[in-house]
Amino acid sequence: MTWRDHLPPTRGKLLRDEPLAPYTWFRVGGAADVLFIPADADDLADFLKALDPAVPVTVLGVGSNVIVRDGGIEGVVIRLAGRAWGQVNADGDTITAGAGALDSMVARASARAGLAGLEFYAGIPGAVGGALTMNAGCYGSETKDVLVSAWGLNRAGERVDYALADFGYTYRHSKAPADIIWVEAVYRGTPDAPEAVQARIDEITARREQTQPIREKTGGSTFKNPPGHSSWKLVDEAGWRGRLHAAPLPFGGGGAMFSDLHSNFMINPGEATAADIEALGEAVRADVLKKTGVQLDWEIRRIGRPG
Repeated sequence: MTWRDHLPPTRGKLLRDEPLAPYTWFRVGGAADVLFIPADADDLADFLKALDPAVPVTVLGVGSNVIVRDGGIEGVVIRLAGRAWGQVNADGDTITAGAGALDSMVARASARAGLAGLEFYAGIPGAVGGALTMNAGCYGSETKDVLVSAWGLNRAGERVDYALADFGYTYRHSKAPADIIWVEAVYRGTPDAPEAVQARIDEITARREQTQPIREKTGGSTFKNPPGHSSWKLVDEAGWRGRLHAAPLPFGGGGAMFSDLHSNFMINPGEATAADIEALGEAVRADVLKKTGVQLDWEIRRIGRPG
């Protein structure tokens, strides 16, 4: 008998030994010991309160900016999916969004409401929960520029409320405790003509389609931009754009590469494993450091056990 035989009752879904590759954009990774998809915030709170505190808990959003390692993830993986987690509503100059809502949904809601300032969310391939955690941003704007407040649940299932200042945001980083599972966020925009907001969103969307490999198995931006540098330029100048980094079979899959279209985007061009993809990132980090003296830091989360 293990902790998996004594899981709290839920109204959501509990899946044992659930493969996680289908839930990630790279389409790689092992299984979760247990995958929990809560019905709503109350279901999640009750589950966390009753779950053995020794059991690790990991949140997996839409899987856009993460590598799940081939050995899977220990403990309970929580995925906020479904109608209860994806609501987006406008009221006056604010927009309230569930943590499971896609960032692009927030951008589209801002256009309908005639609120400027959140257009950049159309260019972020993730969900609100992840954006809160990492101060997600692009094209010169960040989450900290539009966020008012958010609330979530800690590991004990207790509600915690955060105003913008409480996050202590810096570039792609928050000082909020890592165990908080965000439930809902409130953003503020600036009144503008809906058609003008939509036009800017369309421009961002078109730019993204032209410059990023959004139809590939990818994970978004691989590395943070070091101070004074652009990661894509460092990767490009080191000669890694479009260069296949293959691991020898049978230990690896089909290899991974940095996209021809955008050299800060890794892609899985075929049957790469999580180990292939992570090894490519580490090889590039070492090569760029050797050639330029600049340290690249991961923006993509790498979670779970090695295969």
